[in-house]
Amino acid sequence: MPELESELAPLSDAVTNSIRVEVMSRHSRENSRPQEGEWVFEYTVRITNQGSETAQLIGRHWIITDAAEHVEEVSGPGVVGEQPVLAPGQSFTYSSWCPLKTPIGKMQGTYRMARDGGAEFDIEIAPFALKASYTLN
Repeated sequence: MPELESELAPLSDAVTNSIRVEVMSRHSRENSRPQEGEWVFEYTVRITNQGSETAQLIGRHWIITDAAEHVEEVSGPGVVGEQPVLAPGQSFTYSSWCPLKTPIGKMQGTYRMARDGGAEFDIEIAPFALKASYTLN
């Protein structure tokens, strides 16, 4: 997987139009079934409005790539059934999960935001690694 460099961390941090997106992922060993070709990863996202104008998260677009370079794109309204409104200085945190058919991969994407006046813009979700942890017996 050429794009998945070994330095890619299981966390990311990006600021676009004064909106900060921080992500931390972890392998969910208890929900994975490697013998059946399924690895599950959990991730937690914190979105912070560092600007001076209120913004609402109205949509998401994820690009999920596994080690076999299979790419899946997921788009939809809001996140975890919500479309949070963030006043200046406010944060919204949520957790979700992603299954992969390989023990490593990466995620990245954008959130669609809207200002009070209706202007829409995309903010970056910087790439972060999905890496299964292993122990030697």
